[in-house]
Amino acid sequence: MAPTGRRSGLRNPEAAVRGLGAGTLGLEALVLLLAIQPIRVVGGHFGGAAIAATVALAVAAVLLAGLMRRRWAWSAGTVLQGLLLLAGLLHWSLFGLGVIFALVWAYALHVRRVILG
Repeated sequence: MAPTGRRSGLRNPEAAVRGLGAGTLGLEALVLLLAIQPIRVVGGHFGGAAIAATVALAVAAVLLAGLMRRRWAWSAGTVLQGLLLLAGLLHWSLFGLGVIFALVWAYALHVRRVILG
């Protein structure tokens, strides 16, 4: 049997990787939106700018999740992780979420590189 050139046993590795990226961004958006109220109650001062930044980042994550067919969406997702880390200047808990999701995104990029080459 001749090798097909694919590095994985997936039928459609591109779709699988797109799903991983979209799922990661969708989960990030959900966590950001659900984190607003607990952060306000427990985390002390969580001003309007921090809330607006959190909602804007969540909306951007949802939009990027829908655009994962585009090659540039992966780079934009990386930029989004950096913006979430920068939002940590508005509230420390956003930095914590940024670290967590930057690590998850780095793993998604690693899986993408392994599967697609």
